[in-house]
Amino acid sequence: MIKYRTTEVEGLDIFYREAGDPDLPNLILLHGFPTSSPMFRTLIPGLADRYHLIAPDYPGFGNSAMPTIDQFEYSFDHLALIVEQFTDKLGLQKYSLYVMDYGSPIGFRLAPYRAGAG
Repeated sequence: MIKYRTTEVEGLDIFYREAGDPDLPNLILLHGFPTSSPMFRTLIPGLADRYHLIAPDYPGFGNSAMPTIDQFEYSFDHLALIVEQFTDKLGLQKYSLYVMDYGSPIGFRLAPYRAGAG
């Protein structure tokens, strides 16, 4: 069963889809461009018995807040920071990433943040 949730990061509502048992390994699904978390609508049910899946929509995408460019810095560095703060807010200390196209430069920036270098 997929749950549809929202949490706040930097004053912005971040929408995400969540499925699977939270006691299973965490897998963060980072969507591409110009899509959002619905791109994982068939993948999530297929993996939910083995992983705790979380698929956020970045700011400006899907059902997340859509601040204007004068209100928000739409850079890969800032989006990675948003996703990192999002994972912290959800209490995810350890996770794996599933990235593709636009999600790749966001996801690859998370490793230094997780290691304490960000």
